[in-house]
Amino acid sequence: MGYETGERDINKAKCKIKVCCFKERGLETCADCPEYVSCMLIQAWHARKGYKYRKYGDSLRFIRENGYQRFMTIADGWKAPYGRLH
Repeated sequence: MGYETGERDINKAKCKIKVCCFKERGLETCADCPEYVSCMLIQAWHARKGYKYRKYGDSLRFIRENGYQRFMTIADGWKAPYGRLH
């Protein structure tokens, strides 16, 4: 997302999820977090109303169960930030 290369400054991020995941924990995504299931920050975000929030949650759960390689193979064909996972 540009944070790892210095293109973007994580210290200027306003998103609490980005700060927690990237800056504080040094993770690729929330899917890698051992506290994912109990994390109120991410669970509240996925519980928001709207189709896209459900789809983002589906993607992170898919990554946790199947890994990044399989996810990227599927997601490579998407035309939007989310899509079918099978």
